[in-house]
Amino acid sequence: MRYSIIVLLFLFSVLQANIKQEMFSLYKTKHYKEACRLGFENFSHFKKNEELVSLYGFACLNSDYIDRLAIPVTALKSSKAARANATYFAVILMQKKMLYHALIDGYNISGLKLPTTTYVLSKVFDLFAQEKDQSKNSYKFQDLQNPKKSYKLYIRRDKRVNKIVIDEFYDTMLIKRHIYW
Repeated sequence: MRYSIIVLLFLFSVLQANIKQEMFSLYKTKHYKEACRLGFENFSHFKKNEELVSLYGFACLNSDYIDRLAIPVTALKSSKAARANATYFAVILMQKKMLYHALIDGYNISGLKLPTTTYVLSKVFDLFAQEKDQSKNSYKFQDLQNPKKSYKLYIRRDKRVNKIVIDEFYDTMLIKRHIYW
């Protein structure tokens, strides 16, 4: 019995080390979707490790899986850095939900002032909140810090679920398409 517990503890620590190393490698090589997926599938194995929970959160953020940020928001609470990360994730998650509500349901958020971040969704949220006419089908915004960057915000209508789309441009070249639902 005692031997079994020791073996199980050893296997658990090896598994956690392998997950941590693989997630870190995936993140470092900018394979954010894979790192987010691995973290999502194995969260129960590292939920007490705030460093790994933060890594999982940033991987999901960088792969535009915003709804998966809810898990790190609730788990990150024991240290100052963890609470800062949780706040950062919560702001972006809230902005996504409010932007979706505004675009899909016609909820007016003009003039709304919320905490913000440098993440693309936050930038677009802030620009959209300054719009007087929030009833158009699409919006074009100029980045306030970089005049060569711009964004196009619109809804992609789908049978299952409508999606927010943010096309990110540098000059006139599309550099990234962000899709949220």
